[in-house]
Amino acid sequence: MTDDVVTVERFIPAPASQIFDLLADPNRHQDIDGSGTVRSARGSAERLHLGSRFGMAMKLGVPYVMESTVIEFEENRRVAWQTRGPTAVGRLVGGRIWRYELEPQDGGTLVRESWDISQESAVTRPAVKRAGKATAKNMAATLERIEQLVTA
Repeated sequence: MTDDVVTVERFIPAPASQIFDLLADPNRHQDIDGSGTVRSARGSAERLHLGSRFGMAMKLGVPYVMESTVIEFEENRRVAWQTRGPTAVGRLVGGRIWRYELEPQDGGTLVRESWDISQESAVTRPAVKRAGKATAKNMAATLERIEQLVTA
């Protein structure tokens, strides 16, 4: 963990392919979100692939929308998306990267979630940086929810 990257991990007793299918479906992000801020996918919510774009309806006090672009993709191993606001002004804020890395192991998969603010906008970076501890807690809850969904 650095000042710019917060990472949590959890061993999940399920195959990487099953976990990856859940992560690669933006329609399921509300189901896995441990923060309670994700409401629903917006627009085209096809299975993710490198370069795909998807929107999310969010709520943190007030409703808002974020748009993400998949910037890393390796089937059953890694997926990452960078998030920004959807408008011309919104594109000047955000920039954080959400990354999931999956390592198959005996009996399951080690899942690592990272929140990377190294490319966060200078406008939002100071406020976002202060959320690191809360974000780590929410990511741990996300990994727990993923486990519950793939082992149910």
